[in-house]
Amino acid sequence: MKKARKTGLIFFPAFDWAISPTHPEREERLLYTQDQVFEEGLLDLENIIEYKPSIASYSDINRVHFCVPDARAVTTESHLIAAGGAITAAEKVMNKEVDNAFALVRPPGHHAMLVVHGARGFCNVNMEAIMIEYIRHHYGHRRIAVVDTDCHHGDGTQDIYWNDPDTLCISIHQDGRTLYPGSGFHEEFGGPNALGTTLNIPLPPRTSDEGFLHVLDKAILPILSEFKPDLIINSAGQDNHFSDPITDMRFSAQGYAILNDRLSPDIAVLEGGYSIEKALPYVNVGIILAMAGLDYSHVREPEYDPSRFRQSEEISSQVAQEAEEIYELWSRRNELRERMIGDAKYMKRRKGVYYDTDGISEQQETIVRICSDCGGVVMVNSRSDLGNHIFAVTIPWNACRECRREGESAYDKAQKKDGYQHIYLQDKDRDLYLVK
Repeated sequence: MKKARKTGLIFFPAFDWAISPTHPEREERLLYTQDQVFEEGLLDLENIIEYKPSIASYSDINRVHFCVPDARAVTTESHLIAAGGAITAAEKVMNKEVDNAFALVRPPGHHAMLVVHGARGFCNVNMEAIMIEYIRHHYGHRRIAVVDTDCHHGDGTQDIYWNDPDTLCISIHQDGRTLYPGSGFHEEFGGPNALGTTLNIPLPPRTSDEGFLHVLDKAILPILSEFKPDLIINSAGQDNHFSDPITDMRFSAQGYAILNDRLSPDIAVLEGGYSIEKALPYVNVGIILAMAGLDYSHVREPEYDPSRFRQSEEISSQVAQEAEEIYELWSRRNELRERMIGDAKYMKRRKGVYYDTDGISEQQETIVRICSDCGGVVMVNSRSDLGNHIFAVTIPWNACRECRREGESAYDKAQKKDGYQHIYLQDKDRDLYLVK
């Protein structure tokens, strides 16, 4: 047993929010976990403390997203409370009331991108990003690392921080060629001013504890050591579990506990995980015990037999290669940035986004100013097949004079007569959000 740590827990099962009564993303996801936590007597321990979630404001959401037409239109009260639960976890850590905290909240959020026309991958707004920007606004700017352990690529968090050199986004997930959202490969490496702070580690189906922990030890932990974040956040998806009905991995409750023990996140925020009875109660208890510095060696889920979930030599070889390649990419990030940028003044990126939950298609063009002094002003032109056409500008944290001038000018010059229904300005340093 290690030295006990004080751990905060925030529960929000969202009783009134479900995509459908039988959908995997429903309130039972957390009810079984709550029962298990009570049954094991975890809340009777002095170093595990439960807190009630606060309610996030629309201003908290606007620090992160451009919601079309506005934040009220794409959220419910449950989304505000789930985001508020993540904020509460952050406050308890930042105010040093606890050593770390776990926000066991739903709905999930890691597929929600910078621009939000609707819901995708069960996600409307991004809980981790709302929490991160809340921390920066209320406690000062921080270098932050997000390690996303959900089985699905954390494409929303990646998109939000694509151009932020002070936010390291590492996603470890089932290979996107075999699973939604079909992304999360090595070439997705970050924007021109933040190259290398987006890192994706796609793993082959049927990877087990051995593979996940190999990548953690050989790639993720060394990279974190070099990045030197002020805070580590685990975007704690649990659908890598061997019993999950919508994925094909072989992770166990013990594996999740060991991962969190070694990663030692300051804050964990629940994401996916849809084996409601067979996995989530045990995985969550294992994570809580690991974060609290308590013995988790006896945590076992039903049907767990380590001999059934050993990965093949072929998978072990692929995983080892993934770890080696992603660390090499990270090590060459400065060289690759120089090669990418050359003498360019701007970098343009086009992509299509499908909001599978709501059936909306978006076409988006993003332009970022190449800058050696800050993350660069970002300008987004987005159009959905519902007819919404927007222009949005983000002035980054610690913006240099030229990026600030250009961002303010771009917002001032954009007019509705140009065909936009909405024009937005998001100013990180001044905590300003304007719409015309």
